[in-house]
Amino acid sequence: MNKLLLQQAGEMPDGVALTITPSGATRTWRELEQHSRQCAAALIARGFEMGDVIAICMENNAQYIEIAFAAQRAGLYFTPVSRSLKARELRHILADSGAKAVFFSSQTAQAVQEASGPGVLQVIVQEASADAAADHAQRPSSPREYEDLLAEAPADVALPDRPMGADFCYSSGTTGLPKGIKRDLFSGAALFEERSEGRLIYRAFGPDTVYLTAAPIHHAAPLRYTLRVLGLGGRAIVMERFDAQAALGLVERYRVTHSLWVPTMFKRLLELPESARRAHDLSSMRYAIHVGAPCPIPVKEAMIGWWGPIIYEYYAGTEVVGRTSLSSEEWLAHKGSVGLPEFGRIHIVGDGGRELGPREIGQVYFSGFTPFEYHNDPQKTREAVNEHGWGTYGDIGYVDDEGYLYLTDRASNMIVSGGVNIYPEETEQLLATHPLVSDVAVIGVPNEDFGEEVKALVILREAEPSSEVARELIDFCRRNLSPIKCPRSVDFVDDLPRTETGKLLKRVLKSKYWGDGAKLIA
Repeated sequence: MNKLLLQQAGEMPDGVALTITPSGATRTWRELEQHSRQCAAALIARGFEMGDVIAICMENNAQYIEIAFAAQRAGLYFTPVSRSLKARELRHILADSGAKAVFFSSQTAQAVQEASGPGVLQVIVQEASADAAADHAQRPSSPREYEDLLAEAPADVALPDRPMGADFCYSSGTTGLPKGIKRDLFSGAALFEERSEGRLIYRAFGPDTVYLTAAPIHHAAPLRYTLRVLGLGGRAIVMERFDAQAALGLVERYRVTHSLWVPTMFKRLLELPESARRAHDLSSMRYAIHVGAPCPIPVKEAMIGWWGPIIYEYYAGTEVVGRTSLSSEEWLAHKGSVGLPEFGRIHIVGDGGRELGPREIGQVYFSGFTPFEYHNDPQKTREAVNEHGWGTYGDIGYVDDEGYLYLTDRASNMIVSGGVNIYPEETEQLLATHPLVSDVAVIGVPNEDFGEEVKALVILREAEPSSEVARELIDFCRRNLSPIKCPRSVDFVDDLPRTETGKLLKRVLKSKYWGDGAKLIA
C-alpha cells in the first residue's frame, strides 16, 4: 500500500487525496505522504520499536488518517478508540493495549488525559490557544503538539525497513468491556490483500475510486476501507458526522463511485422527503456497501428500488474469522441472506458439536481464517475457536440449499423461556415492518415460572402509546410467528441505545429489568 502512496505523491503531488467534510480540510498526496513519513520517523526516533502500540482517540479528521499511515510505515500497531467511550472503557483499552502513545484532539482531551497512564506520550493534534500553549510549556506532563512532533523529522527523512504496521482494534463492547483483536504484524498486514476468488467487495477499489464514508473511522470497517482506498491510489471523502441530505449532495459533488453505510443510515435516507431524495444526481455511484447490523428486508428493498442494483452487503467482524458478501441481484433472490463466503467455508454447528445441514439452525463457524487472539484473554480466544479450528463471531444462523448464509441472532441475545431457546432478531425484523414502529428491540426479561419471557421495546412512528397499540403489535406477531417467539408485553420508549454502526446495546436495555444479574453479559 505505502508504495502506491509514494507513487501517487511523486506522480500527482498536488492532487487531492483526502477531503474532510463539512470542514473542507484536505490533504494532497504530497502532504499525506510527507506528514505520515515525518510522524513515523519522529516516533521511531523517540524509541518506538516494531510492534509497539499507539492509540488514536478523536473525531473524523485528516490527521487521523496521517497517523494511521504513520503507524503502518513505522511497523507499529494502531488502536482506534471511540471518542464516545466512558472513562472506564477508555482506561481499559489504553491500559490493556499497552499503548505507548495516544493521539487525541481538543474534543477528547479531557477524557484521554484522565484515562492515560504514566509514561504514555500524549499528542494533541489541534492547535491550542496561546494561553494554553504557554501553560503546556510549564508542565512536562502536558500533551505534545502534533505539528511539533512532525517538525522533529525532516520532510525527506528515510525510514527503516520494517514490516508494515497493522490495526489493533477493539470490539464494540456490546456485551461487556471491549476486547482487543490482535494478529502478528505479518498476517495483519496481509489480511486485506486480494483473497476473494471472484467475490465482489474487495475487487471494487482501484485508482479511479472516489470513496465516501459517513461513519466514524474509529470503527474497523470505515478505517480499513479508507486506508485501503488511499493505499490503492483512490480518493477518500470522509464526513465528520452523518447527515442524510448532505451525504446525497456529496455523492453528486464529488462524483462518488463507492460508499459505505450502515442500515440506520439507509433508514434516515428513506425518511427524507421525496423531493429531497430526488434532488441529487447519484449516477456516478457503482458500489454502495452496507455492513454493521442487520438490515430490515423492507429497508433494503426500498434502497435497491431507489438506487438500483448497486447495493452490496457483507457480513464480517473485527476478528475477520470469516466474511460473506452478496450483490443486489443475489439478495433479491435470497432475501435476508448475508451472502456466500469470500474465503474459507461456513459450518453450522449444533448441540454437541455436530455439523448441521442446510436450513438447520445452529452457531455459525468459519474455517480457513487467519489466526488471531483476544489480547490478554486466552480463555475468550479459546471460546471463539472450536476443536476443529473453526472460528465464530457468536452468531446463530443457517445456510440454504445453495450455501447462502442467513443470520437469525447472536448467541448472547438468546432468550431461554421454559427451556426453549428463542432468538429475538426474527421478532424484531417482523415488528420493524409494522407501520406504527419506528425502531424496536426484543429482549428477555425475568419470568417467575419460565425464567424469561419475551418483551418488545418500541419507538412509535405516528401513534400515542396505549394498551391498544401494544395489543395490536402483539397480535401482529401472533399472526406471523409461533407464540413462543411473540412478546408477552410491550414497553414504549423514546430512544434505543445503539452503537454508531447501529448495533443494539442490549446489555443496557436488560439492565433495567435484570439489574446486576447474570443475564446482562451472556
